[in-house]
Amino acid sequence: MKLLKYLFLLSIIVLTTSCELAFNDKPKEATPRETFDYMWKVVDENYSFFEFKNIDWDKVYADNLSRIKENMSEEELFDVLADMLFLLRDGHVNLSTDFDFSRNWRWYLDYPTNFDFDLIERNYLKDNYQITGALTNTIIDSIGYIYYGSFSSGISDNSLDYVLKKFANTKGLIFDIRGNGGGYLSNVTTLVSRFADKKRTTFLERYKTGPGHNDFSPYYAFSSSPDSSAVLYDKPLVVLTNRQCFSSANDFVMRIRNFPQVTIIGDTTGGGGGLPINRELPNGWVVRFSATQSFTPDGFNVENGIPPDIPLQMSNTDMDSGKDTYIEYALQYIDSVYNAGK
Repeated sequence: MKLLKYLFLLSIIVLTTSCELAFNDKPKEATPRETFDYMWKVVDENYSFFEFKNIDWDKVYADNLSRIKENMSEEELFDVLADMLFLLRDGHVNLSTDFDFSRNWRWYLDYPTNFDFDLIERNYLKDNYQITGALTNTIIDSIGYIYYGSFSSGISDNSLDYVLKKFANTKGLIFDIRGNGGGYLSNVTTLVSRFADKKRTTFLERYKTGPGHNDFSPYYAFSSSPDSSAVLYDKPLVVLTNRQCFSSANDFVMRIRNFPQVTIIGDTTGGGGGLPINRELPNGWVVRFSATQSFTPDGFNVENGIPPDIPLQMSNTDMDSGKDTYIEYALQYIDSVYNAGK
């Protein structure tokens, strides 16, 4: 069973590492009804959150079948399928064609941004910061600050060693991932290993094993450990989050929050707790959807986001005066923890 699990997860990684999809110039021969039925069925048998989100997929089929016409255009068919997928309320669900890309991004569009990098650059970074690989970093009042904008941006061991050595004598570290829409899980593993105090179980996962909506594998526990061959950071760590922290950024928060020196401050993350897989439809289009579920060690499903330890919203008054509410609060929080530990 463990071998099956790892082969399954490997297949997901292979299917999701490509940034672009190639399409044939001429669509494959398939009727709209064949494409409609196939997409409904492959999602029905493999999507992982029907029960969790209380979605009646049979009703979705019945409600949309009458919209399928023999002579409908590709754009009309796309609209029907996209409307169906939109109801899954999942940022990992997409329909890709050579003329459009369906999406439901209301997981962040319906919420405040709570982030303005221009404000940070002008009033906190100024001219006194470094860009070390993918890590924008500086020291603010004896406290380290890192902004990491995408887990798609690689992080080398040399870059991390350099930055963490630079912060060796700081009171603590602010790790800002606001606006980070995800990327590669390998970067999550690398980062978490630099802040781990010891090996700890950091999340649980299960994946679809059959066509039923509740056909899942057992829960598998995964752990994170310190990288003993690299520079580690064991002082207070504040992670700043907003609703645009999705997918791998959500995964990072799920893992890092298990270590005792870590505090999550900001807004609930955007979620995206299922690893996505791709399936080609009979007409050559590609549908992507979540096929696993992830949980915190105490069993909380992270698909809809992870609440912070300290909820916070950006203040308009602060922003008007050039201040970032999150950073200001984090600086004060780390300072108080540092002074309490003297």
